[in-house]
Amino acid sequence: MKLFHAATLSLLAPLFLSGSALAFDPLHVQRLLSTGECFRCDLSGADLSRAHLIGADLREANLQGANLAGTNLEGADLTRANLTGANLTQAFLTNVDFKQANLDEVNLSRATIYDANVFGASMNNLDITDANIFNTAIGIGGEDGAEIPDWPRLD
Repeated sequence: MKLFHAATLSLLAPLFLSGSALAFDPLHVQRLLSTGECFRCDLSGADLSRAHLIGADLREANLQGANLAGTNLEGADLTRANLTGANLTQAFLTNVDFKQANLDEVNLSRATIYDANVFGASMNNLDITDANIFNTAIGIGGEDGAEIPDWPRLD
């Protein structure tokens, strides 16, 4: 009987542990909100809606599925961050660094995006409905869904 329980527990353990692997770390959320820095933090699934994260250091952070609706991320550094499936509806994204970030399936509807750096970012299946985008290489068209703006020549 003990062997049966041990075998059942070992088979079910991955199911219980896999759910917690996708949950954010509350200490990481607290650190971000109090210091504005959270390098390589696990914020997956966190509710950061309407937060003021101006200039936040979120390099390499896991924000997969996070709720950032209405959040002010002006000047934030999200280099190599994972934002897959994140909700950035009505977010303020001026001068944000999204270099090499994963923006696949991100909801950017009604977001304000000015002068954001998206160099090398993955941007498959973005929702940019009614977004206000200026001087940023996000748009409809192009090979991967990104439209490169017509930059002024420097000659």
